[in-house]
Amino acid sequence: MEMNITKWLTVGASAWVVISCVSFPDAQNAREAQLTQLTHVAAYGIDPQLSINKNDMVREYPVDKIAAHTYVIHGPLGYFSVANQGFMNNPAFVVTAEGVVVIDPGSSLQAGRMVMKQLRKVTDKPVTHVFNTHIHGDHWLANQAVLEVYPNAALMAHPEMIKGAPGRAEEWVNLVQTLTEGFTAGTRAHIPTVAIGDGAELKIGGMTFRIHAPRDAHSNTDIMIQVLEDLVVFGGDNLMSKRLPRLDDATFKGSIEACRIAADLNAKRYVPGHGPTGGVEIVKAYEAYLTSLYAEVKKHYDAGKSDFEMKDAVVAKLKPYADWANFNDVVGKHISLAILEIERSM
Repeated sequence: MEMNITKWLTVGASAWVVISCVSFPDAQNAREAQLTQLTHVAAYGIDPQLSINKNDMVREYPVDKIAAHTYVIHGPLGYFSVANQGFMNNPAFVVTAEGVVVIDPGSSLQAGRMVMKQLRKVTDKPVTHVFNTHIHGDHWLANQAVLEVYPNAALMAHPEMIKGAPGRAEEWVNLVQTLTEGFTAGTRAHIPTVAIGDGAELKIGGMTFRIHAPRDAHSNTDIMIQVLEDLVVFGGDNLMSKRLPRLDDATFKGSIEACRIAADLNAKRYVPGHGPTGGVEIVKAYEAYLTSLYAEVKKHYDAGKSDFEMKDAVVAKLKPYADWANFNDVVGKHISLAILEIERSM
C-alpha cells in the first residue's frame, strides 16, 4: 500500500506559517516574522512562540544512527522522574525518499519537541507517518509535538490501542505530570486514528514497513515494526534491554512468544522500547528472563509455596539480570503476576 502525504504536508505547513503571521501590523514585519519562523522550524522543528521557558522541551539527547536510514534517541533507564523530565523511552525515525516515519515519539509534549529538534538536525524532510507501538503513554503522548509541526502526519497504531486509549489517556497524562512535578504540564493526548494490524505492509518512500502484532504480549495492543531494507525491528515494549518493565497488562507466555517472533525475523538491529539497541542477543536475553522466571515460579507453585515463600529462590535463579534497571522494584510483582497467570491456565 503506497501512502504519500508529502504534498499535503507541504501545503499544510505553508498555510500554517502564513496564518501565524497575519496579525503583524505591516507587510515588512510579516515577512520578517515569516522568515524567522521558517528558520526556527527548519532548525528546531518547533514554533518559537511555543518555546519560551525552560519547561518547553526536554534536554537534548544524542541521535544514534543504527542503519542506513534509521535513527534512535536512546532515553535513560528507570521510571518517570524529575531527574529524567519524564523521558525514558527510545524514540526513533526512518528517513525515506518521501519523508520521515517516526516511531514512538515519547511521553510528553516536551519530550516530543526535543525529538523534533533532533530530527531536524538530520533531515529537513517532513514527518509523514507516526507509529505508536502500544497503549502505554510513555511511548505516544508526544504525538502532540509531531502534530504541532506536521499537522497532517498519519498517526498509526494497533486497532485495540485506538479503541482503548481514550479511556486511559488522561491517567497517563496525569501520571507523568505528577511524577515530574509538573514539568510536562500542557501535554494533551492525540490518539492515533489509522488502524494497522498483524501482517500489514506499507511502502513509504522506497522503504518497506512490515507489521507484526503478537497477541497477549506486553499489552494486547502491541505492534512491532520491521524495516526490511535496513534489517531493523522496532519491538516496542515486547523487547527490553538491560531494563525490566511493568507487566501488569502482559502475559508471560505471550511475551515469550513475541520475543521468538522477533528473533525469527533475522534483523541485524533490534530496537527495544527501553534500553540499548543491539542484535538478536538482546531479544534472547529478555526471553530468557521471562522464561526463567515463569518456569521457576511454576516449580515452586507446584510445590505449594506462596509468592513470599518462593521469592528468595526465584531471585537467586534470576541473578544474571540483577543489574538490569528496575530489577529490585519489579521482580516481586513479576512473581505475583506469574502466579496469577499459572492459576488462570488451570
